[in-house]
Amino acid sequence: MKTKNGKQWLKRAGISIGIVFILFTTWLWFIVNHQLSTLKPDESKPIGVLFSNVRVISMVDESSPSQSAQDVLIIGDRITDIGAAGEIKAPKGILVIDGEGYTLMPGLIDAHIHLNDELELAAYLAHGVTGVRNMSGYPFHLRLIERIVKGQFLAPDFITTGPILNSQGPNELILQTTVNTADEARLAVRNQHHAGYRHLKVYSNLTPEAFDAIIDEAVYLGMTVSGHSPEGERTAGIPREKPFEIPWKASLGKGLTTLEHIETIVWHGLRDDLTPEKMAVLAKTLAQSGEAVTPTLIAHKRLVLIAQSKGAYLTRPGSDMINPLVTWFSKGALEYWSQMDPSVYEAPHAEFFLNATGLLHQAGVPLLTGTDSGSFGIIPGESVARELELLVDAGLSPFDALTSVTRHNAEILGFEKTGMILPGYRANLVLLAKDPLTDVGVVEHPVGVMIRGHWLEQQELDALKDSARSPGVSSFFRSLIRVIEMKLSS
Repeated sequence: MKTKNGKQWLKRAGISIGIVFILFTTWLWFIVNHQLSTLKPDESKPIGVLFSNVRVISMVDESSPSQSAQDVLIIGDRITDIGAAGEIKAPKGILVIDGEGYTLMPGLIDAHIHLNDELELAAYLAHGVTGVRNMSGYPFHLRLIERIVKGQFLAPDFITTGPILNSQGPNELILQTTVNTADEARLAVRNQHHAGYRHLKVYSNLTPEAFDAIIDEAVYLGMTVSGHSPEGERTAGIPREKPFEIPWKASLGKGLTTLEHIETIVWHGLRDDLTPEKMAVLAKTLAQSGEAVTPTLIAHKRLVLIAQSKGAYLTRPGSDMINPLVTWFSKGALEYWSQMDPSVYEAPHAEFFLNATGLLHQAGVPLLTGTDSGSFGIIPGESVARELELLVDAGLSPFDALTSVTRHNAEILGFEKTGMILPGYRANLVLLAKDPLTDVGVVEHPVGVMIRGHWLEQQELDALKDSARSPGVSSFFRSLIRVIEMKLSS
């Protein structure tokens, strides 16, 4: 009798476990595949929009940065006509927006982000960011691009690198692809190309043979390469007592689209020597070589702000838009920086990074606007305004800073037909109540955003922010599942 009851109990337990497993799997599937209603395209949108009597910053001509009393006509997803106010007759079915007192400019592009979950895209759009370059690819990013291209998902234009390529060393991270030899590097590049990636990101620890193989294979496959300048093996005494295994200049002229982070350039190119004269020489060398630079000034500045505020900076308004998995994984780093004295290293370096960025600009080095958003303490979308303010602090004019976040980012990174307001260009636009040529920070608060012809008014932007706030358990698990998927696929 005991045996029979035991078997029945085991059978019931097995059925219960099976039901729980099915329910749990269904719940996970729903979490991963659930599409936010705020990011679903409006199928009833008008056939076009006419911005009437609006001030236009087209980013086309520096000698004439803005033009008042303009009409801009959008049909579908394209800018079709631009003229003086009253010149353009609105076709039937067109939504007319009275632009008097407002400024229309191209949508913003963040050239350096780390997207962990689709929910973050709502925060980008709500802050006027209509294009992003993701700098550490997961498989779900490729699926996301397909949905955006097919018009199934309302999101910024999206470019992604593959998983970061690095060699063993102090900057090696779990979500990178480790390659130490030339053969390993070539295979990794081929695998990324086969998976659908068309852009590569290289990192600091790469060995000379791995770096050269990546460049060769990228040229063969027609892929772009960006990232940190590879240093080689970092042994004791580097960089102050002895030079890097791979000299900084070895990365120049290799076809890299961009070099990321001014702090990496100062660390590798100057061996962390904060001497303005040496930085000026480096800037001239880089200008002659032709690589663009994404300074990501806010990425280092936030460390200073966290330390100076004893962690209070981490709870500023908008911080609830930061991915919960990133915050959870970064608990140790958040505590560390909250207790750090920034006056010893971080604050003087942040000041030098501003000067170094200004010297790059003076030398003619193309500068992109990127924020490293997706890292701890950096609010998606809002960080672009802070980066623009830092670029102006570094010596760029407001127009130059705005050119960086629009036209330069679009042209250098390959965002097709965007970044300027011209007939034939795609309608990725931002409508502002204040003048960004006076204060670049006003881009943080658009009154309207257009993404590929879809017009989002203030109410819809507020809804996007609401959906991005306190993303909670669903975003946490979606992000975690994407991390696991990425590791299993590597």
